[in-house]
Order: sequence, then structure tokens, then C-alpha cells
Amino acid sequence: MCSVVILRRPGHDWPVLLAANRDEMNNRPWLPPGRHWPDRPWVVAGLDQQAGGSWLGLNGHGLFAGVMNRAGSLGPAAGKRSRGELVLEALDHADALEAAKALGALEPRSYRPFNMMVADNRDGFWIRNADESIAVTPIAAGLSMLTAHDLNDEGGSRRIRHYLPLFRAAPAPDPAAGDWRAWQELLASSHFAAGGTPYDAMTIHEQSGFETLSSALIALPSPESESKPVFLFAPGRPDRTAYEIVTL
Repeated sequence: MCSVVILRRPGHDWPVLLAANRDEMNNRPWLPPGRHWPDRPWVVAGLDQQAGGSWLGLNGHGLFAGVMNRAGSLGPAAGKRSRGELVLEALDHADALEAAKALGALEPRSYRPFNMMVADNRDGFWIRNADESIAVTPIAAGLSMLTAHDLNDEGGSRRIRHYLPLFRAAPAPDPAAGDWRAWQELLASSHFAAGGTPYDAMTIHEQSGFETLSSALIALPSPESESKPVFLFAPGRPDRTAYEIVTL
């Protein structure tokens, strides 16, 4: 039940901004983003030490990939491949369009249900594996949010219903100035709407061993820019852990 927020601004110096919180069982071992795969030196991503894959990362072409569970599908299942493999498979591609095509051609029954997002400085896609079929949907310009439910699903996700308007109203980050304050405050928020539960907050405090374990902020520069992508990572709950620069 993670969250990914994406702001697509075609034509801007920073056309893609991303924010993500990872919610997981706190006894599942992991390592912060790095070059953890000798056979994939172009990949900088977090390492799930249990299954060997990742939940989020970038490659040397400036492609972002992130994966999360669909509602009701937390954890592994016998006979199914790890969803963490999908991030590595996506990051083997040079751009979002090719990655989305490859992911859309996978056998859906090989995996438990998942939501995935891939994006570069030109395109963004939501890839959904549900009901034994994989659907690939372009992400429109503007701000969108993905959780364990559908993209921008304010009817199905109380988290999206509460936080999507707040992210849309917040000042956009300024990566060149290193100013991510408005998004950082939202990512660290433990508030949830009336009728919800602590699981509907952006940051989940420990709930039966389940909580927000880390947070990431990413900015992709325009194709014409000489700037490099920005990757910030908080190796703990963002309400109490500082973001650090990830070396790319």
C-alpha cells in the first residue's frame, strides 16, 4: 500500500517530479538505493534483500520505475514471481515507452496483482495487473497519484481522496533550488480523513508490524538540459528521517 505522486509538466525545465512513500512490513530486510546488481551497473534502486528485486529506482537514461501491490495482495505467493523483478526489467530499457510495451506484454498470471509507474522526461505510464490482465495507460500532464487502487481513484482510495487535492494545491518543488518543502510536509503527514484509519495517512506509524519504511523524491530534467536527475531518499519514516542525496 505504497504511494507515488507524479507531476508531469511537458516543456518545463524539470518536466517530471516524483514523490513516493514505501509502506511495508518492518521485518522485511532492505537496503537504500544503490548499484546493487553487478549485471545491471546502470540501475540505481532500493534492494529488497528478501526477494532480490526492488520497489523503486532510476537508470542511467533517466528512466524511473516503481512498483506496488494492488489492494489485498500484500506479500509473496507460492508459484508467483516477485513483483520486485518488474522494476529491474523496466530499468533495462532506455525510455518509458519501450518499458511500458515490454511490461504490458508479460504473462499477468505469473505475478500477484500490481500497480506500476514508469516515467522519463517525455512520457509516463501506469501499468496495472488486475483480473488476470495487464493494462497500460498513459499518464496525462498535471499531477496524479497512485496507491494500491487505480490512478487518481478518489472513490476507492481514501488516501487519494484526501491527499490528491493537497498535492495539487501545494507549491511545486524547485529542484534547482533544492526546495521540496511542501511535498516533504505532505509525505510526512500522518493525518487521514474522517472515517478512515491510520493506513490512509501518507506516513503510517507502526501498525501490527506494517509502516512507512522510506521515502523518495525525484526530479527529471528536460532533454535539452545539461542538468542531471535529482534523487533524494529518506531511509526511514519521512516524519523523522532526513532526505539524503543518492549518487547517480
